Amino acid sequence: MNNVKFKDLNLSNSVQMAIDSIGYEEATPIQAESIPHIMEGKDVTGLAQTGTGKTFAFGIPAIEKLDLNSKDVQVLVLCPTRELAIQTCEGLKQLTKYTEEAKIIPIYGGQQIDRQIAALKKNPQIVVGTPGRVMDHMRRKTLKLANVSMFILDEADEMLNMGFREDIDTILKQAPENRQIILFSATMSKGIMDITAKYQKKDAVKIKISHVELVTPNIEQYYLEVSEASKADVLTRLLDSMNIKLAVVFCNTKRKVDDVTLHLQASGYMVEALHGDIRQSQRDVIMRKFRKGDIDILVATDVAARGIDIDDIDVVFNYDIPSDEEYYVHRIGRTGRAGRFGKAYTFVVGREIYKLKDIQKYAKANINLYKAPSYEDVLDKKIMQKVQKIKADLEKGNISKYVNIVEKIIAEENMTSLDIAAVLLKLEFEKANKTISSSDTDKKDGKSRSRNINSEGIINGNITRMFVNMGKLDGFDTGAMRDMLIDDLKVPKNSISDIKVLDKFSFVNIDKEYVDQVLKNMNGKEYNGRDLNLEVSGSSRENGGKREDKRRGNKSMFSDKKDNRRKSPENFKRKRK
Repeated sequence: MNNVKFKDLNLSNSVQMAIDSIGYEEATPIQAESIPHIMEGKDVTGLAQTGTGKTFAFGIPAIEKLDLNSKDVQVLVLCPTRELAIQTCEGLKQLTKYTEEAKIIPIYGGQQIDRQIAALKKNPQIVVGTPGRVMDHMRRKTLKLANVSMFILDEADEMLNMGFREDIDTILKQAPENRQIILFSATMSKGIMDITAKYQKKDAVKIKISHVELVTPNIEQYYLEVSEASKADVLTRLLDSMNIKLAVVFCNTKRKVDDVTLHLQASGYMVEALHGDIRQSQRDVIMRKFRKGDIDILVATDVAARGIDIDDIDVVFNYDIPSDEEYYVHRIGRTGRAGRFGKAYTFVVGREIYKLKDIQKYAKANINLYKAPSYEDVLDKKIMQKVQKIKADLEKGNISKYVNIVEKIIAEENMTSLDIAAVLLKLEFEKANKTISSSDTDKKDGKSRSRNINSEGIINGNITRMFVNMGKLDGFDTGAMRDMLIDDLKVPKNSISDIKVLDKFSFVNIDKEYVDQVLKNMNGKEYNGRDLNLEVSGSSRENGGKREDKRRGNKSMFSDKKDNRRKSPENFKRKRK
């Protein structure tokens, strides 16, 4: 079934309006095939990969069939992970934008169970949960399944791989006789077949979206031949030349993720790392920021990427070529989702080109050679973007105040309007050119930009290196540094670069013109009960501090006397002036 529009599926006005507000018009294949059968009350088994729109495939008919006058739980959705449970709940809530009576809640391990009990007492019609936490509530009798008419198993194969088979059996055995079982899986394993045979009706419908159809039909795929040393520079130039809202960069190791994250943060991007060493609570915060657009870029390992289920990702970068062909399909499947178009770029070093050919054969995809933009290309792109912005501002008007200023300058300073415009553009693009070319000079001969600091903390005359008396042990990280500088100390985002957070202290570059403002605005501010302190750094302090920090086992010469007051990031509190 191809090119089926949601308007052709006979949906209620409230659900159709919600879909329209999201911006979807055509149903994906799994949605077009599944929704009519589920609406008819049939059991359905859907074989489809991640990113094909399964949440709406079962979510739309689930909401359509709700009895909004009932106070009972009517739909139970089981998910393998807390991340997927949260994302599924958020997706379903999008569909109830104009169905105010519908209540949907997630329940999962790691969140206080008392809070979930309170939410269950508010009589939700749909509960989305992980098997273990669902069973906890069943034992406590805070979740009753007697009136559940629809059971949905999302990513069922993942639940089996994670050892939830017994939990699934326990839950489904409590299901009433007259109920509907919906199951979605990427594979049809023996375990999946056992579940469908045991719990679904004989007339259950099986829907399979073929693998060939799923191999990124809406994604333009490219590769770039690069050296290992030039990867960071090429990535920065690609990002600078594109108008990207959300992007994911994949690396093969946690260490590489951290290195790339620091490089992009130093280049002025709002970026965070995502890998197995990051606590779950912090990963939840990062994902919320990414969904809201507060973060432009995620740098992630393959394992951490399993929790990334967002439709609006514009581009995926394979900073390291994946170790397995399936990982390639999984990675680039983060973009081009639910009918959207996306792009994927893979960095290839030397003999890795043979590995790319294996990937291309496996994925049955055309992966074309791409030439990285030069610095001049990037600057030209930025100039054109600025010109377009100037045109847009001219159309808006409200520039009479500035016209008067220009006329005054022309009259009093013997300048022309052309001279003034040229100088303003020159100042603007000298700054842009400095940002673009900085990554090329940052790492020459393996040296970081911080090694060019003189005794007064000045870099190239326009940038000042600052020392901050907070580090990782305070719950401080690059995101906290940026937020503090932007929100509290009023430093523009593009004037911040090269953030380096060590265990007990940190460093950051800011444009010299904001130094006095920072020193003035920090008075009276605290983090974790400690007085915040920023001061101009010098090379001896930075390099000596790092050596001392390592030599003393994190007992740095810059340690604060109040170390006993260090707390976890969960207790990280900021006291404003």
